[in-house]
Amino acid sequence: MPTAPFPAPRAAAASSGPTVAIDIGGTKIAGALVHPDGTMTATTRRPTPRGVDADGVMAAVAEVVAELSESPLWSAAVRCGIGSAGPVDASRGTVSPVNIGAWREFPVQERVVAELAAHGADLPTVLAGDGVAMTAAEHWLGAARGHANALCMVVSTGVGGGLILNNQLHPGPTGNAGHIGHISVAFDGEPCVCGSRGCVESIASGTAIARWALDQGWTPSDTGSGTGSAGSAGAGGGDATAAGVAAAAAAGDPIALAAFDRAGRALAAAIAATATLVETDIAVIGGGVAAAGDTLFAPIRHHLAAYATLSFVKDIQVVPAVLGTHAGLIGAAAAATMLLPSSSS
Repeated sequence: MPTAPFPAPRAAAASSGPTVAIDIGGTKIAGALVHPDGTMTATTRRPTPRGVDADGVMAAVAEVVAELSESPLWSAAVRCGIGSAGPVDASRGTVSPVNIGAWREFPVQERVVAELAAHGADLPTVLAGDGVAMTAAEHWLGAARGHANALCMVVSTGVGGGLILNNQLHPGPTGNAGHIGHISVAFDGEPCVCGSRGCVESIASGTAIARWALDQGWTPSDTGSGTGSAGSAGAGGGDATAAGVAAAAAAGDPIALAAFDRAGRALAAAIAATATLVETDIAVIGGGVAAAGDTLFAPIRHHLAAYATLSFVKDIQVVPAVLGTHAGLIGAAAAATMLLPSSSS
């Protein structure tokens, strides 16, 4: 966590109180009070409930709000930001997270506002998808800090993202602008779960990387050494996820290397297209697949040279995100701070 003070995100810098931040994902629901200098207090988390109905999941969110309300700084809070796995519809305040099956068009913003009020906090509240929240976080305190125009991406089970344009977060009317995972980069490619074809997500997500490698004959090694592509190792187990493919690629496995090269090419094509459209000068990539480091970033940068050829995009930087597990809460707060009107506390 940052210890030195940072300027608050634009749009609500005049409000000196903390922001209530709630981060909702498939494995955990977290909360914190995020202060204008980027520090967090009263941090709490709960596992995302499984095998319950919509209200059962909401009960865990309510517990997080209740615990935050016990902080002596609760009464000073000036706004609330909710970051959630998607799909989201920020215009309606609803979410339908792929990894939270009990929530379909769930009115999470309305329900959180009610919980805040029940604890004496009548706060303006914003809902942002996790890709948009990560973008706000990286622009405020992370790898995109100081860049007026940035594309930030989460490459994990899916591929999401968000945009900073002219130093402003640009979520779009429903909160889905910058959703780079569903840009088509292969017009005759395989069908995507979204209904289109050849989407970035269908090629570069962790799920897609692992599936393609397995389809090409790669076999995960029990030791993670990557020797299994010949089919002799790992027959009884091994890591068949993108992390296993990354380990195999690092050990020189040709199929694993090809899987990451293919993913890197898809990401490069989408980054170049986005940069050409809106003139971003940096692409920040986070998420579980980005943990592969140069195994992912080297092919992205290699292929980017062939796609980003115009003078105004050829120098675009591609860098890893730096906030890691803090990005959800920091991002929920930053998105609320950037999207809500400035007001004094």
